[in-house]
Amino acid sequence: MKIFTSWMSWGQAAGPLAEVLPSQAVNRVREAVRFARVQHGVQQRPTGRPYVEHLLEALEVAVAGAQVRDPDVLTAIVLHDVLEDTPCTEKELARRFGAEVTGLVRWVTRPANGRKSDHLATLDEAPAQAVLVKLADRVSNVQELQRMPWRFQKRYYLETVAYILPLAAPHPWFAQWYEEWREPWSRRVARYPG
Repeated sequence: MKIFTSWMSWGQAAGPLAEVLPSQAVNRVREAVRFARVQHGVQQRPTGRPYVEHLLEALEVAVAGAQVRDPDVLTAIVLHDVLEDTPCTEKELARRFGAEVTGLVRWVTRPANGRKSDHLATLDEAPAQAVLVKLADRVSNVQELQRMPWRFQKRYYLETVAYILPLAAPHPWFAQWYEEWREPWSRRVARYPG
């Protein structure tokens, strides 16, 4: 199972992106990274690392792992948390990045008062491009799962198996990656109490 932690800054991502994407697409993704960095500000991941690293990891998963080349999907991956976790509005996002990207981000954004499980259950109705956004996001999250408290690990593992693995099934690269991840984690989580 490959772990994706090579793109922790735009400088580390720019070269590999330029090798596989037209310059216009690279510029668009760069602008999304800049925008996300401003929107997320000083937010950190639960592990204490800068939040933008999560966005770049998810981007690396999609490009280097799943071979995603759709600029709208890649832009949405970078922006996938701006509506949920920042003051950014849909109107502002659409003005900056267009209706297609905004629609993809909306699909993966949990409603403010909604339950996470209810939101995840709706993703089986999402367009394939939005599912790719969610799958890349979750790979970035679960590859750091061992750094979290065991109760969180267990809950997140069970949630991923219940909701994310079925979404990955039609996408061969993601299906294989998640299966390689699931196997050792199933044994690990089985040892946890309760």
